[in-house]
Amino acid sequence: MSDDRKLTILGHLRELRTRLTRSVIVLTVTTIVSFIFAKQVFDVLTAPVQGNTLIFIEVTEMLGTYMKVALGGGIVLAMPYLVYEFIMFVSPALTSKEKRYVFMVLPWVALMFAGGVVFGYFVLLPPAIKFLIGFGSDIATPQIRIGNYISIVTRLLLSIGIVFELPVISTFLARLGIITSRWLASKRRAAIIIAFIIGAAITPTFDPINQSLVAVPLIVLYEMSVWLAKLVERRQPRPVSVPAPQE
Repeated sequence: MSDDRKLTILGHLRELRTRLTRSVIVLTVTTIVSFIFAKQVFDVLTAPVQGNTLIFIEVTEMLGTYMKVALGGGIVLAMPYLVYEFIMFVSPALTSKEKRYVFMVLPWVALMFAGGVVFGYFVLLPPAIKFLIGFGSDIATPQIRIGNYISIVTRLLLSIGIVFELPVISTFLARLGIITSRWLASKRRAAIIIAFIIGAAITPTFDPINQSLVAVPLIVLYEMSVWLAKLVERRQPRPVSVPAPQE
């Protein structure tokens, strides 16, 4: 390996270490801020289960749940900076036009993630919690562990937020020419099946109604992805007809 190659690799490793250090510092600060306001976050997350007493049965369970909420909030708050550091690290491999596309799509990434979380909180979570608590309540009295409840809710909301990124990612890849609207349309049947599989994996219940509450929006998002990809995909230049030489 040449000396220039070694210097290049060492330079990338030093840059990676610097950006990881900055990211950890920012994440630590945002986690501390989230820890301060964790009580308000708990109030929001536990609102769908009001009327039921949440309990903890292990000495460290509440502390661990508190830290989990604080870390999750810290990651959400630090996400714009973390994405920025990642883009800056990979930016040498991108063209100037591709960099513009990345920065243009960042606000939509945040917006769609927030939209997915809001959808999950107001549309999906209430019927799911009602079903889970009500099922078998005539046989046994539900006593909900705070750790288990927070784990289910945060996993559900984060998963919905991530899958709502589908139109943004598809649009970005189509603009770069990696995928096409025709390719997306050809995979429609598989996408419908995958949407119901994702719905079954995300929802904590086994009833088809709650699974459909996830699957149907995913199918709509996929159709939106096809339309957006068709709107922004690179057009192949039409061949210019050259008149044949006259003899």
